[in-house]
Parts: sequence; C-alpha cells; structure tokens
Amino acid sequence: MIRLDYAALRATPVATDPFPHVVVRHFVPADVLAALIAELPPIGQRGSFPIGALRLGGRARALVAEMEGPALRAAIAAKFSLDLAGAPTMVTLRGQSRERDGLIHTDSVSKRVTVLLYLNQPNAAWEAQEGCLRLLRSPRDIEDFAVEVPPVDGTLLVFPNGPTAWHGHRRHIGARYVMQLNYMARDAAARSELRRHRVSAFFKRLTAAA
Repeated sequence: MIRLDYAALRATPVATDPFPHVVVRHFVPADVLAALIAELPPIGQRGSFPIGALRLGGRARALVAEMEGPALRAAIAAKFSLDLAGAPTMVTLRGQSRERDGLIHTDSVSKRVTVLLYLNQPNAAWEAQEGCLRLLRSPRDIEDFAVEVPPVDGTLLVFPNGPTAWHGHRRHIGARYVMQLNYMARDAAARSELRRHRVSAFFKRLTAAA
C-alpha cells in the first residue's frame, strides 16, 4: 500500500473555471514522493507508456494499484456526481516532454474522466512556467488560461472530459513525469482504444527488453 491524501481530495471543492476540475497539492505526501521518484523507471523517449510496458519498483506498483483501486474511484465519483462503477481503467506513465508535446487539445471522448498525478520535484523550468499544464478558455491561445498546474509535489488534477475541456502547456524539453489514469467509456470506441493500449504495451515491452 502507499499513503495518499484522500482527506485533502474530499475536502477540495470542485472548481468550475474554465471547466469542472479539482487540483490537490501534495496528494502524494512529500516523504512518499521522494522515495517514489527515486525508483521511477528511466524513460528516454516521448510519449505515454502503458504501465505493462515498464519495469516498476515496489512503490510505483503500489501507486498504480491505488490509482486503479476503489478508494480513488469512489472519491472521484462522489466529487463529480458520476457513476463510475464498472468503468474500465487505463493507466500510462510519461517521463519526457519534447517540442511536439503540450499542444492545445481535449482528450478522447472514450475517456470519461482524466486523472493526472505529477511526480516531479520543483525546479527552475516549472518556476518559469514551462511544462505547467494550463486549463484553457478556448482552443486558440495557450495564454488564455484560467488555471495553471505546475507538474510537481505529487499534485493531483482530475477533470471529466468534455468538448470544452481544453488544456495544454508551454513547451518543455526534458524530464516530466506524470501518471495518467482514465476512467473509460464502455462503447466500441473505448474498447478499441483499450485494445490499442494493450497492443502498445506488448510491443513497447519487447522494445525495452531488446
């Protein structure tokens, strides 16, 4: 098991500007985060890696289990008044950010809820607002943001997906660890995305072992 601050999540109200979301700093407590960061797998490539493609240490495996577990599911369902019972989950880990990352987008409609957990320590890049996720009021301007979330300190960001849930970040090149959990829909498109996820995990695992 791994210690996460569910009390802070339950106590944090849902913000609505520019779309419904919750931000919880130190959801991973500082002492737990330091030990977790120390054993994260090195990731030298851009892109999101399925958890099944990575060799994780004990703390990271415990974190994945907790992220996919019933406590977080119940807390998020209650927070946003959603029925997430039986919703399939998909978990990925990203470790690098490159020039093409951070472009303004909304998530796939197959993803009902996006949960981002930032696993980095503070540094000068984040203080200069590089790589800090912005929740945007429109798809046209990265500077037209309502909220900016530095990817540090075990911060948790949760938002239900929708056609106006625009987000992105200013360019950052270098390490940027974020674990993403999605509660998926149960339609054909979602099943197809989950199948691609499993196939991607298989081939990325083979590449890592080569």
